[in-house]
Amino acid sequence: MLKKIRHSLIMKMILSGGVALLLSVILWTSFNIIFFKKNVTENVLSDIAMLSDTVLLSLHHAMMLDSKDFIQNDINNISRQGDIKSIRVINKKGRIIYSNDPKEINNIIDMQSPPCWKCHQTTPPPDKMSLQQRSRTKTMNGKRIMGIMTPIPNSEGCSPGPCHVHSKDERLLGLLDLEISTEKKNAILYTFERANFGIALVVFFATFAALFIYAYNFIFKPIRKLIKATKNVGSAKDFVEVQLDQTDEIGTLSDAFNMMGRQVQEKHKALIEQKEEYRDLFENVPCLVSVVDLNFRVIRHNKAYEKHFGKPRGRQCYQINKDRNTKCTECPVERTFFDLTPHMSEESGRSKTGKNIHWIVYTSPIKDRNGKIVAAMEMMIDITRRKELEERLAASEQRYHAIFNSIPGAVFVLDADTLNILNCNDPVEEIYGYTFKEVVGHSFLLFFKEEERPDYEHLLKIKAEIGPCSQLQKSGSPIYAVLRISPAEFNGTKTLIVTCSDVTQKLKAEQQLIQASKMSTLGEMASGVAHELNQPLSILKTISNLMMRKVSREQYIDPEILTEMADGINSHVDRASKIITHMREFGRKSDLKTMPVQINDVLRRGFEFFSRQLRVRNITVEWDLNSHVPIIMADSNRLEQVVINLLINARDAIEEHWSNKVPLADDKKIYISTTYTDENVIIDICDTGPGIPEQIKGRLFEPFFTTKDVGKGTGLGLSISYGIIKDYNGNISASSRKGLGACFTITFPRGDLNKQ
Repeated sequence: MLKKIRHSLIMKMILSGGVALLLSVILWTSFNIIFFKKNVTENVLSDIAMLSDTVLLSLHHAMMLDSKDFIQNDINNISRQGDIKSIRVINKKGRIIYSNDPKEINNIIDMQSPPCWKCHQTTPPPDKMSLQQRSRTKTMNGKRIMGIMTPIPNSEGCSPGPCHVHSKDERLLGLLDLEISTEKKNAILYTFERANFGIALVVFFATFAALFIYAYNFIFKPIRKLIKATKNVGSAKDFVEVQLDQTDEIGTLSDAFNMMGRQVQEKHKALIEQKEEYRDLFENVPCLVSVVDLNFRVIRHNKAYEKHFGKPRGRQCYQINKDRNTKCTECPVERTFFDLTPHMSEESGRSKTGKNIHWIVYTSPIKDRNGKIVAAMEMMIDITRRKELEERLAASEQRYHAIFNSIPGAVFVLDADTLNILNCNDPVEEIYGYTFKEVVGHSFLLFFKEEERPDYEHLLKIKAEIGPCSQLQKSGSPIYAVLRISPAEFNGTKTLIVTCSDVTQKLKAEQQLIQASKMSTLGEMASGVAHELNQPLSILKTISNLMMRKVSREQYIDPEILTEMADGINSHVDRASKIITHMREFGRKSDLKTMPVQINDVLRRGFEFFSRQLRVRNITVEWDLNSHVPIIMADSNRLEQVVINLLINARDAIEEHWSNKVPLADDKKIYISTTYTDENVIIDICDTGPGIPEQIKGRLFEPFFTTKDVGKGTGLGLSISYGIIKDYNGNISASSRKGLGACFTITFPRGDLNKQ
């Protein structure tokens, strides 16, 4: 309690202020009393001196007359006043000559006594002394008496004359000693002292009480409120502002405190939120976080760490993480303790369930305020799943490489932008003759003829499949392959996976079939071709006979007739040559070269080659060709074979349908039309035959399937046509249309889109 009082601000202020006020009041009261007492004493001395001078003047005349009785009577009369205690006249030798007390007369006063010694301590005694030097105070019978000695000087009236014996050189003749009681004055002084002390006490207590009340109400109470509010600022309680109805410094302090309190409260809440956030982050972070002291003991950990390893229970990290009894040989925590820098390593251990786990650990030093390291933080990222995936990936890569290399076709991985070969499988060497090192890093266009590379560079980037195309082996020998292209992405790089199927042998077999079909077609058209050739030959024979008769008869041939005959020979020879050339081109094997083709020209050439077969059967052809049909990418010779196969089928269907009927002029017709869309070119070839039964539509394009009688068809025409059309990414379908017989619709992708 005393300690609390001693350390209390209000007690310090009360004590210090009270002591200061008390000392001030005491000093002020003492000053007043001392000043008043001094003033009263001086006034008393002055009055006594005046009275002494008055007595001396009243005795002067009697002294001049040297009338002792008169002097004694005056002294007796004057001493009757109540306050005068004694009047004495003392000569130079210290003898009392006159006194109001007869007993004292003729007594000699000791010169060494205090009243006399003041003057007689020097020789000769001074003739003038101050009032204080001449006065004295003593107490008699409990009463205070003040005495004063007044020197009696030697005057001109005393020194000359016959009656006196005093010489002129004597300055003092004696002393007048007057003693007066100061009891009344002392009573006044006592009353004044008591009044002053009383007033001082009243002033002290009144002032002290006023100061205390003011300080308590306007200083201590606000300070207590501020102290209470200050304690609440640091707590979790909401800050309550201090309400003071003051405009002084305390009020200003209260406003400043309220502003500070609000700011502190906001900062405190933000700090608590941040602390909770950091705590949540520490506890709920998916990484395994622990704090290890200098003895490698785990002193803090989060939930993920406890989930993996259990509670540390004061154990060392190597005991918890790796089930070891000694510290790890390579310890990132130890290195952090040594060089005070972060470290990282990849480690393995066992979980609390005994399962093998793997993690990447990052260590960081924890320092105290003085910068001295006290612990290290371990942040471990569980990579067990990644390790398992790596193992599975390694196994998968082995399987992938095994599958990749066991694919019978050549497989390439190309850069999507440059078409450089990034990877390839083992069959590449078997098919193309190049080793892995010889092709990796080189362009895939290496396998194409130089003049065809620009076209295939564009097609490889936009096509999903490229039909049989000619490629070159390392030896320069050509092969035919079907390319299937799939876009992919590896490690952020866009790639193309190109699968190459070697169809050289297949195409050779197909070519043999196609060639056999051509020969069969040529055999069927032999009579028509013979008729076509016979006509120009007959004309040539006629011209030749005419010229021989003219020559044998030595007849003149007119130049105009000769010119006309020469022109006829020239035109019919060209006609026969054209027929033979067309037959030779049609009969030769195609080289499977893909190039821009105008489908309208192919239709006309095929019809022109087959037109004689139709005319002899009175079959007419209706044309509806769109002159703006875009080009397609194909081989015109192979497409001509398709056109002739379809015309043969149309001819046979019409002949079969109208064999036992009498057809009209418009009953035996073939309709050929072309059109196009934004993506495709479309060819329709329709006839006026019996149409296609629904039950056989699904088998029309099967090899060796035919509806003709035995010996009239091989069943290869539509199958070969189907294969040729598919080689150029086209499609063929058959249907029966109202008012017509069979209709075959062929679609090819537009070749002009491939070059954009």
